[in-house]
Amino acid sequence: MINPSGKPKPSFLSWLLSLFRKSPPPTPVHVGPPDNAIEPARIVTTRVMLVIFDPVMDKTSGITLSRMMQWQSPDDLANACIQDILEVSGGMARYQIAQRVELNEFPLKIDGYSYDPQTYLDVLHGVKPAHMPEEADYLPILTKLKVLPHIAMRDIDEVWLFAFPHAGFFESAMGGAGAFWCNSEPLTWSGGCSRRFIVMGFSFERGVGEMLESFGHRSEALVSKVFGCQEFVDWAYRHNRVPANVGPTLNLFQQFISFDQIAPGKSGVGTIHYAPNSDRDYDWNNPRRVPSSSYDWFNFPKFQNDIRQLNSDEWGNGDIRAHHKWWLKHLPKAPGRTNGVVNNWWQYVMDPNQITA
Repeated sequence: MINPSGKPKPSFLSWLLSLFRKSPPPTPVHVGPPDNAIEPARIVTTRVMLVIFDPVMDKTSGITLSRMMQWQSPDDLANACIQDILEVSGGMARYQIAQRVELNEFPLKIDGYSYDPQTYLDVLHGVKPAHMPEEADYLPILTKLKVLPHIAMRDIDEVWLFAFPHAGFFESAMGGAGAFWCNSEPLTWSGGCSRRFIVMGFSFERGVGEMLESFGHRSEALVSKVFGCQEFVDWAYRHNRVPANVGPTLNLFQQFISFDQIAPGKSGVGTIHYAPNSDRDYDWNNPRRVPSSSYDWFNFPKFQNDIRQLNSDEWGNGDIRAHHKWWLKHLPKAPGRTNGVVNNWWQYVMDPNQITA
């Protein structure tokens, strides 16, 4: 068919096929304060409310779930994670436990259901399936602990929830005015709070490596928000990507998280799931060597074209904690601004209030 301009009109089939050939979304142009090389890289100290759900499983003995199952101490996990983040950030990111609360209860689910010791053990031992919906209801938890007033008064800046398998917490979630996606949907009901805040969800059945994984995904969400490329991150994590490779123009964060599978020969540091040479999710023990600019990111923002052939020897040969520390260590922490964005990305990772929504 010919349209009025005289040009061939695309067929319905051509139009349909074009839907499946879409490239990753274009990179928005960031507009912010003028670039400079002297603005100091600001240290961010974040005050945490540490909340531990550790219900008593036997009233006679008083034994708690963590002790009954011989799981790890949440206090030890929290302190180890804080030290790791302090180390990999070069002292730029400093957590302080400002309040500690221990609760003898199972968190409520979004449908009002709550486990008791016996029903929980039945699920844990495979006698019964886990309750669905599995998600915990954050509203009664944060209301009971007066989190929003504490955030508004700056008594605390963030909440860490420690629990157990099937507790239903997200790895991270954001609340407050202007809250946005942070590896889960925002807590929109908390919009009356004047400051944004993040609620981390951890399990004392797991280790520090899993805590750093949650923190890493939070970092991806916040920095991609700064660079306006959340859809690119989503595309990079898809198993069946269309197209299979990146386009010719990438912003700095897109370059940072690129890996060989999506950017052949031009890998950066990769994502939390994909190391520079990964073939699939969590493939952190791959011996294949690929060219990577990861060392050059230590020179940011003055890149020196330091490209090296790397494999899993570089990031711990499959150790989850080692890989995530390696990834986080590469996040820029330099003074100055580039394209209006501070060169110390840790300021955004630690404080969502510095991000223009």
